[in-house]
Amino acid sequence: PSGSPDSRPAEAPGGPPSGVSDGTPPGAGRPARADARRNREKLLAAARAAFAAADDTVALEAIAREAGVGIGTLYRHFPTREALVEAVYGAELDDVTTSAPALLAELPPEAALRAWMDRYAVFVATKRGMIDTLRAGWASGTMATPTTRERVVGAIATILAEGARTGTLRADVDAEDITTMLLGVFLSTTAGNTPEQTGRLLDLVVDALRPFAGPEDQQRPAADRPPRD
Repeated sequence: PSGSPDSRPAEAPGGPPSGVSDGTPPGAGRPARADARRNREKLLAAARAAFAAADDTVALEAIAREAGVGIGTLYRHFPTREALVEAVYGAELDDVTTSAPALLAELPPEAALRAWMDRYAVFVATKRGMIDTLRAGWASGTMATPTTRERVVGAIATILAEGARTGTLRADVDAEDITTMLLGVFLSTTAGNTPEQTGRLLDLVVDALRPFAGPEDQQRPAADRPPRD
């Protein structure tokens, strides 16, 4: 009967009874959420650029200003410097370690590897600008220690495997060794070297990974060898 307890709409936890409007137009919260996502993305982009160009002493106010938002918006998304650094590091790591399949879909394996190295170089440069905060966070346990090297090795291994399958990259190379070579390049070009030199060194790494045509080719100076594209 009308008015009995069984005839009332069921009440949803944390909200009005089901079937009863709370007065909020459908989708009214979506623009705010979309704005929040855009602001977060702008803050991450500004922080990436700032950390890659300088170091992690850059003022958070400067990052907010570059992103075109107020400092309060920055703190709503990232309550501490550590939270911002961790988010930037995680986003950069995701970008570089998940990009191998997309690069292979667009480029031959050797070109995909070279393009991936450029992305890795950006990641290393950005990390360099955050390293003090990262080390402190990892040491204190306030930041989770990422499996950075394992993920980097996995991305390189993906490209090497495709190169070996197509015969465009050597099949006798270990992805761990390539990772170590790349870190050596980046460590040696930390200061006083130009991006052009880093690029030339990365070109040499890729060139060393291309299989030679045969014993005769190995004896010839590099300048005299036929193109291997």
